Amino acid sequence: MSQFLAPVLQEGDEEAERSLRPRRLADFVGQERAKEQLEIALTAASARGDALDHVLLVGPPGLGKTTLATIIREELDVGIRTIAGPALERKGDMAAILTGLEQRDVLFIDEIHRLNRAIEEILYPALEDFRLDIVVGQGAAARTLALDLPPFTLVGATTRTGLLTTPLRDRFGMTFRLGYYEPEELTTIVRRSARILEVEIDEPAADEIARRARGTPRVANRILRRVRDVAEVRYAGAVTFDVTREALELLEVDEVGLERTDRDLLTAIAHKFGGGPVGLSTLAVSLGEEPDTIEDVYEPFLLQLGFLQRTPRGRIITALGRDHIGAAEQDDGLF
Repeated sequence: MSQFLAPVLQEGDEEAERSLRPRRLADFVGQERAKEQLEIALTAASARGDALDHVLLVGPPGLGKTTLATIIREELDVGIRTIAGPALERKGDMAAILTGLEQRDVLFIDEIHRLNRAIEEILYPALEDFRLDIVVGQGAAARTLALDLPPFTLVGATTRTGLLTTPLRDRFGMTFRLGYYEPEELTTIVRRSARILEVEIDEPAADEIARRARGTPRVANRILRRVRDVAEVRYAGAVTFDVTREALELLEVDEVGLERTDRDLLTAIAHKFGGGPVGLSTLAVSLGEEPDTIEDVYEPFLLQLGFLQRTPRGRIITALGRDHIGAAEQDDGLF
């Protein structure tokens, strides 16, 4: 993925990314079924004055998991603590966070599938009984102290629900799987973001950005900001269809939203590895990428397009994938 559209926020883009995020459920575009269920749960919890049931948000990067966690906090009008799962290394860290929560607060853990198992075990009684068990002393003199916690809501976000342990997954009262967005939904998001950024954009330009945004709002907003830069530097500032096409060509984003790294991945499988199957680790080394990055960032969209296939023996490029990169089967060295 190019430097402009990488899943990790670039310096200088983070503030803009936050400003473009909707703060209320009514302003959140797409994911209609999840929105409807969440709205009912939020309304009922607020009416009773209870903490919302724990929520698990599942889906590829950039589809709105962090945004929904923030919206839950706004709709409940409570505090929020945000932390990444890999950052929690010691039991004391988790205990300090839990004891610092107020009544009905939201605790948002991103990449919750990467939680340390020992820390995960602390969460079990906290999620089910709002109780924190602390072991004092060692050996025969050890005893357990139980601290009561205020009712709170854990919102967990994960790209890989299969890596969650069953005991943790079962403690979430609601699970929402976020899917890729339709072009019409992304067009609405692009227009909204353009208004916030005070960018003049015409209808065909918004449609073109949406069409090439990989079904992902975060990518649509990134493209919009880069197109705005081209419009301001090379033209009068207005984002037109022609300016958008020029900017997308500069960014090396093709007609279906694939970038250079996506095409390199398909080309490597087709030409270097005879169309596959090829193991994930081997593919990662050939591309100079981490296996997790390939699996979580690049592959989901390629799989959805039908350009790539996962098999027990490895990755295989499909006929659609070959057609897209212009790789005929006879060129692969197959038999």
